[in-house]
Parts: sequence; C-alpha cells; structure tokens
Amino acid sequence: MRDAVIIVSALIVLLGGGCASTKPEASRSGRMSPEGTAAVEDGEIEVSAAGSRGDIVRSIDFVGNRKYKAKTLLKRLDFKVGDYLDLFVARAGRQILVDIHQRIGFAFVKVTVDEDKLSQGRVVYQIDEGPRVRVASVKFVGNEAIGAGTLRKVIKTKTRKWFVRPHYYNVESVTEDTERLQQLYYDRGYLDHSITAKEEFTTDKRKVRVTFTVHEGPAYRIERVVFVGNERFGDEQLQLELEIAAGQVYRKQRADLSAKRIARFYRERGFIDAQVQQRPKYSPDVVASLVDVEFEIMEGRQFRIGRIDITGNTQCQDKVVRRVLDEYDFVPGKLYNADMAPKQGGGKLERNVQMTVLAEDAVIRPIQSASGDPNQKDVSVDIKEGMTGMIMPGVGVSSDSGLIGRLMYQQRNFDITDWPDSLGEFLSMRSFRGAGQTLRVSLEPGTRVNQYSVSFTEPYFRDKPVQLDVVGSSWERWRESYDESRLKGYIGFEQRRKSKWRRSIGFRGENVDVHNIHADAPVEISNVAGENTIFGVRLGTGKTVTDDKFTPSTGYSFRTSYEQVTGDHSFGILLGNYVHYMTLREDVLERKTVLAAKVRAGTVVGDAPPFEKFYAGGSSGYSYGIRGFRYRGISTRGLQVGVPTPAYVDPIGSDWIFLANAEVTVPLIGDNFGALLFVDSGIIDSGGYRASIGTGIQIILPQWLGPVPMRFEIATPLMKEDEDEVQFFSFSMGTMF
Repeated sequence: MRDAVIIVSALIVLLGGGCASTKPEASRSGRMSPEGTAAVEDGEIEVSAAGSRGDIVRSIDFVGNRKYKAKTLLKRLDFKVGDYLDLFVARAGRQILVDIHQRIGFAFVKVTVDEDKLSQGRVVYQIDEGPRVRVASVKFVGNEAIGAGTLRKVIKTKTRKWFVRPHYYNVESVTEDTERLQQLYYDRGYLDHSITAKEEFTTDKRKVRVTFTVHEGPAYRIERVVFVGNERFGDEQLQLELEIAAGQVYRKQRADLSAKRIARFYRERGFIDAQVQQRPKYSPDVVASLVDVEFEIMEGRQFRIGRIDITGNTQCQDKVVRRVLDEYDFVPGKLYNADMAPKQGGGKLERNVQMTVLAEDAVIRPIQSASGDPNQKDVSVDIKEGMTGMIMPGVGVSSDSGLIGRLMYQQRNFDITDWPDSLGEFLSMRSFRGAGQTLRVSLEPGTRVNQYSVSFTEPYFRDKPVQLDVVGSSWERWRESYDESRLKGYIGFEQRRKSKWRRSIGFRGENVDVHNIHADAPVEISNVAGENTIFGVRLGTGKTVTDDKFTPSTGYSFRTSYEQVTGDHSFGILLGNYVHYMTLREDVLERKTVLAAKVRAGTVVGDAPPFEKFYAGGSSGYSYGIRGFRYRGISTRGLQVGVPTPAYVDPIGSDWIFLANAEVTVPLIGDNFGALLFVDSGIIDSGGYRASIGTGIQIILPQWLGPVPMRFEIATPLMKEDEDEVQFFSFSMGTMF
C-alpha cells in the first residue's frame, strides 16, 4: 500500500497537479516551483503548492515609499506582473527592499507584505522607512603607530561626502571598513592586531557616532627569509630579487612584490609554470615579535623554444611577426621567456606584436613540442588581423593649432614591392600591403596651419632592427608678426640594439619662406625675409629601458642629438631629453597610477635664425610645452620698429631652453580613461623661472589614434614674466566623420 502511495505522489508531481497545503516547500533552486511538490507523511499524500498555473502576479504595489518611486523598486525585485505567483520569492522581496534602503542610510527600515492580498495574486509591500541616519562622527581609539589621518583615508564611512553633502550610515560599509583597517595593519606588520567597530545612535535615531577600537599589538620584524622548493637556483641568487630583508618590519605588500619578482626570475629563464607564494610564519606567543618569511617555490620544468607557427595572418606576411619576435630574442633554441609571453596571455610580447602588426588581437601560447622533446615547447602565434588600410576624412582641433580639416590615406601594412595587377586591385586596397611598412598621405588645411605630407616608414630595414623614415612635406603657419612656409624633405635611420641603446642619423633639406611681415615686426624677423635654404645632418643616441613600449609604467628613456645645419645659415642644435617612469600604485585590476618626470634641454651653437630657435608654452603634445601658457607664449621678445613707442612684444625665439615637468596619471575607467595631475616648469635665456600647476583628463582610443592620447588640461601659472602669454585651458583631439 505504501509503495502505491509513493507512485501516485510521483505521478502528481510529474503531471503538475497540486492541492493547497499549509506546508510550502522550497524547490532545489531555492524558489517555489509553480507546479508544487508532493510528500508522503503517515501514509497520506500531502501536496504543497506555491501557486497553480492559474495563480499569477496580478499587481505589485508599494505603500509608504517616499525615497524611491514605485518604478524604481519594481526594477529591483526578482519578479514582475504576469509571472507565476511564487510565495517564497514574493516574501523574499522584503529583504531586497530593506537592503536598498539601508544602503542609503535608512538603518531602521521595516518592510512587510500583506499576506491576505497574496491569495488574490496581489503583492503589496508596506514600507516604514524610519529616519535616515547621518554619520555624526568617526573616531579611532587605541591607534598609536598609525595616525587617524591615515586611517580615515582607508575607510569609506565619512561624516561628509564631497566635503558638502552629508554621509549616511550603512552597516555594510562599517563592516567593510573594519576589514580594510585590519588589512592595513596586517600589511604594515601588526600581525596580532584586533579591530572592532561600535555604533552609538542618538535618541531620535537620526545620527550615529561610529568608533573603531584598535588593539595594535607589536610590529613584527623579519628574522629570516626562507626559500623552499628551489632546486635550480641557490638562495644567494634569489636574495637579489627581494624587496625585503632581515631586520625590517614585515610588510605584506613588499613580500608579495618579492614573490612576483622571484616568479618573474624563473619565468624569464624558461620555467613556464613557475609559481611562488609567500607566507609569514610566526607565533603570537613569542615575546620578541619576530617572523620568518617563507617563499614556497614550485619551479616546474625548464623549456626552450621549438618551432614557432604563425596563424591567422592572411594579409600580413610571417616575417613581419617574426621580426618582432627576433628583436626580443624569442626565437627557436632560446629559453622560453614566460615573463614576456606568459601562457595565460596578456604579456608584453603579445602587446608589441599586436601594436606592430596593427592586429585586433595577438595570442602567443606554448604548445606540446612536435619533436617529442620533453624540455621543449613549440609556440603558436595566432593573429586576428585588423584594418590597416583606410581613407579617413575628419577634423581635428587643438588649442595650439586651431581647427584642422583632414583627409588622410594610410596603409599601416604597406609593401612597396607589391604592385597591383589592375586598377581594381589598387582601388580595393588589395595591393601594396603585407610587409608591415607604413605609408601615409595627409592633407590638413586649417585655420592657423596648413600641412600636406607624404611619409614612408620601414620599421625593419633589410630585416634588421633599423627603422627607415622618409618624409616629404609642405607646411604653412601664421605667426605673430609674419607668415612662415616650409618645404621639407627628410630621410633618417635609427638602429635599435639589444642593449636597449639606439643610435640614429638623419638628413633634411628645407626651404623656409618668411613673408607677409608686419610693418612693426622686429628687425630679427626682417633680416630673414624671403626664402631661406638650409641643410642639416643630425646624429643621435639614446637608451630606452621601460616595462612597456607603448604605455610605460617603470623605467626610463634617454635621448640626445646634435644637428649641424648649413646653407643660408650655419649653426648647430644640441638637444637632450630624459623621462623617468615610476608606478606609484597598482589596484586590484592591475591598473597603475604612474609618475612621469621629464627633463628636456636644448641650445643653439652659433647664430640661428628665429624660425630655428626655441619657444616654450602650449599643451603637453608640443615638444617644449608648458601648460598654463600660450603656444610660443614664453620666448625672448624683439623690439618693434616703425612705431612711436616701440616695445618688446613679438617672440623671436631663445638661444637655449630648459624644462622640468612631472605628471601623475591616475586610471579612472578601464585602461583608456585617466586623470592627470601635473607641474610644468622651465627657463629660457631671458627672464626668470616659469612654473605652472594643473589637472586634466586623458583618453586613449588605440583603434582610432593608436597609443597617442586625447588630452584636456587646465593649468594656472605660479611663476611667470610680465610679457608671457598665459592660457588656462589646452586641449588636443581628433574626431573622424
């Protein structure tokens, strides 16, 4: 008989039948099944149903809601009108409504559901919001080693939001703040700390005083650094990678960084699977408060590179990719550098391949060696090609150059040897491509400057790490007291060495026409009126040691050059430039706050014409930019002529210049949107030292502009001369139609 009952009950469940029951039972998913459930108890069939197929949610109403509109609350619920009525979910909606109110300060909110109306398919929530609780004060008790100012920066519970708006109480935020403070103390070596939070509400429950009680305990110092699992490399070699040492206070962040550096040490040497973990080993009962830091190393096997297969490239030739790999010594027979090309992807080598061949994506993966050698890994380089050839009509605008129209043809996978077989092949851009060269033809008429140019770049001249640049351009700009036109031809070579040093040589021939000279222009301008022919030979050297070719966050770049110019004028130009990058902070998404400090200097050797001298001021995109000043707004001034009371007004250039700038970039949204904080300063051969301070935003759109950012900057001068021209806002951007 009992077996028959069980069979019947199972059939009821399968067929969706249901009878009313006073014992609802949740489904396996945690929600009530519309079909109901059946159970056997004392030989009787008992069916519980959250609602039959005819029971639907006919309406959802809210009573007492003042802060949120009904349509906002409806969006937060897990069901809507027309759904099957699920009593469990309907009742669970109470907690959802409580949570969203408590997050904004309604700490004592109460929500009930009208059970009588539920049977009619009507869901009615009665909301008693209660008072909205403001944070009256936040205090710290017991903190001696770390000041309250530092602790306040860690927590999110404040008395004021944006210095003006009141901050409202959220119990979850207080709990999270306690955890943040605990992490701070742990990171600083206080391994025995304890932190508790206490809330005291006023009688009317409209304000709360939050007190964090801190028991710091001692700061643990490092007694020993211990390596476990290192068989291929001795302790002495690994010690060189550490950011910590015996006797120092234990800092978790530094210990974690040391673990990363040890892992990088192994991966650079072919240990693809190497992993390193650090942990402090201590006893809270030890009076000396000492800790051993143990690095557990899982070395794995060491691999060399076998065969390299390149796939996905239907337009780009294999050699374009292989030249990049060769430059970074990622070639068959070498140790597999898993720091540059980690097996999980996202490595520096992949980014360099992607940017060089202008691919949408580049993936480098180690795969099983076809030769069967257990100490070797073949490499798969998969390219997802992007659009390299384009005709771009557009418009650009900048505070330095005004409005500029643009019509540009660009092929960034150009092949000068791939001539078309037909006119159709040429027009469809199926010719002249595949070798990774760049051809650019640009027509850019504007309100302040006109420029027309043709440029050709071969990044690997004769398949060597030597870049060849050939440029022809026509340029015209309206200056302060004259107009200037240039017709220029240039050819240059730059050799990149594995030691990171670079050396270059360049040749230019240029015709400079100075015309439309104002009647009161300084004599220095009148002396160079008409056409000026100059020829220059420039020699340069430099070194770049950064963690990333396109978006550096650590390392430095140094360059210096000397150009000897002859023709209608004979002089020399000596230039030097140094930029140092430092990561100030890295968040959990591995976005970096970067400090870039730059020093740039130049001097004229001999007597140069005004159009070859130095001018400062303008946006950061300008070589001698000092934000807060107008483009060419900092310069030696020439004396007016032909006026009753001549003055030093128009710039004539300076014989030497020195700039020192510092800029911090803070990521805001993803990797493409950041905030800028900067200090610019400099001096020329006349006047005193200039300085400005400012802020701005940076937007990078690599699919449109490559690694060159759009910037919007506001700066104010702190030190200036009376004749300097200021400009508080500077910007540069380009927009395609």
